[in-house]
Amino acid sequence: MIDIRQTPQYAKYLKNIEWTVERVNETNYFIKKLPLIGSVIKLQRPEEINNKTINELTKKYRAFQTIIEPKAELDAKYLLSLGYRKSKSSYLPTKTLQLDLTKSRKQLFKGLKRDAKLAIKKNKELKALDYGTNIKIFRENWENSVGWKRYVPPFTHLVSLKKSFKNNCLFLITEDSSSGAIFLIGDKMAYYWQAFTSNEGRELQSQSKIVWEGLLWAKKKGVKVFDFEGIYDSRFPNKSWLGFTHFKKSFGGYEVSHPGSFTKNLLPF
Repeated sequence: MIDIRQTPQYAKYLKNIEWTVERVNETNYFIKKLPLIGSVIKLQRPEEINNKTINELTKKYRAFQTIIEPKAELDAKYLLSLGYRKSKSSYLPTKTLQLDLTKSRKQLFKGLKRDAKLAIKKNKELKALDYGTNIKIFRENWENSVGWKRYVPPFTHLVSLKKSFKNNCLFLITEDSSSGAIFLIGDKMAYYWQAFTSNEGRELQSQSKIVWEGLLWAKKKGVKVFDFEGIYDSRFPNKSWLGFTHFKKSFGGYEVSHPGSFTKNLLPF
């Protein structure tokens, strides 16, 4: 299964939010043009790293920096041999948690840890609603829940996400607006893309209900793997990730690691 960032749907989404995208041999190259100084090229979790194509695009777009986030250590070693340097931080999560959705619903619930089971049972009567046709209200609830300290994507970006992924994009929110999340599907893999929880939601543990319903939605659509889109990684320590990592691990699953981010800086042409 390819990473969601290498799907045609994700390429369409990036184009809609003003990135330039070159799709060459089923690989997405994301280009961000910057006035006067050139551009930056991003290549995220590709199946193949084609240095010839990268060099051609570097010349075409006058790229002064190339950023590549490989899937595997073998690709990382190849990048080092090409003169790339490993960054101290990464744009994408370097470690994530994945769950096998080919199991039955009963098996999935049995695999949950005690706190997740109790939270889901506690919120059994709480409805989770699809706000895919009411994204403006979804975003307003998101903003009200997190305040100004956390980034909330612009309304136009959320609309573009829905238009790009269509029925493989779910905007789910509890009926009391205490928790919500966006789920995406790409190439038989579902992603816990973005989420929010209010103070009330944390007390109610209503985000567990959202995740459980998102899992079931993905399973019903024939998805094989559910990706929690990032957990704490001691190689790139960020203590603010510890809390939601504990939450995500309460749903079971197995850890998957990626090498990190690699960059090559060039003088403008």
